[in-house]
Amino acid sequence: MNSATTPVVQVGEITDALLMKYATLVYDRTGIRISPQKKTLLSNRLKRRLKGTGIESFERYFDHLRKLKPDDAEWDFFLQEITTHETYMFRDEAQWEWFRNVFLAERIAEARRGGPSSLRIWSAASSTGDEAMTIASCIAATLPNLSAWTVRIVGTDIGIGAIEQAKAAVFGERAMKLVPEDYQRRYFTKAAAGNIWQAKPILTDMVNFKQHNLMETLREQKFDLVFLKNVLIYFDAASKGIVLKHIRDAIAPGGLLVAGAAEGVSELLKDFERVQPWLFRRPMTSKG
Repeated sequence: MNSATTPVVQVGEITDALLMKYATLVYDRTGIRISPQKKTLLSNRLKRRLKGTGIESFERYFDHLRKLKPDDAEWDFFLQEITTHETYMFRDEAQWEWFRNVFLAERIAEARRGGPSSLRIWSAASSTGDEAMTIASCIAATLPNLSAWTVRIVGTDIGIGAIEQAKAAVFGERAMKLVPEDYQRRYFTKAAAGNIWQAKPILTDMVNFKQHNLMETLREQKFDLVFLKNVLIYFDAASKGIVLKHIRDAIAPGGLLVAGAAEGVSELLKDFERVQPWLFRRPMTSKG
């Protein structure tokens, strides 16, 4: 067989040099940092895309990927493979108790004093929608006369596939494991066959899902509250700074940011008031 037509043999593991090329490409496109320690993981995930595309080697797939536009479907497939969407509803229960018993209670009291009956909340790394539906569930259960309120919850993720799944608003048994039983009955419909739950319109009508790269500005009105959890672990210090600038700009003066407890954002939010280790308030006079 002519060597020019011989398919490139897929090696068992990616080389360090090619790993660096992939890492640089991903970082330039998304701000996500892939460490050398994830070499084996990346190799295994990439093999799935070689199989899915029919491309014979890591080298050829890299050449293919770098020529694609960021909105090409293959970029989405690739990012879905290399990022982990480990999530479920009511994750970090203490934060949801605060959301219901403090944040929403204060907003209700303000509305009764003549303040606005409105809420704008951003789930900034919404993955398959579990966090956004948790927000909606708490609001539905807590606000008196929900129909009198204007509620907009925006859920974003870099993965188009994750967003499509979020829009479907269908959740498995694992995602529902911490959802209170009365919430399950009131806000979800369980399929007759299988452990699948469908969110009801009372929740889905509040939420709008859209694809978004956190390294870019979100074109929306400012939010009262932003959730940014379990995503900054993928970013280095420089990328975190860019992401948090965009988050800061999206929060209304006096608004709040809920972060992951161990994501180390305090040093990058020195102009914010630290209310809890995971909760930050933008000052009323904050610039931007």
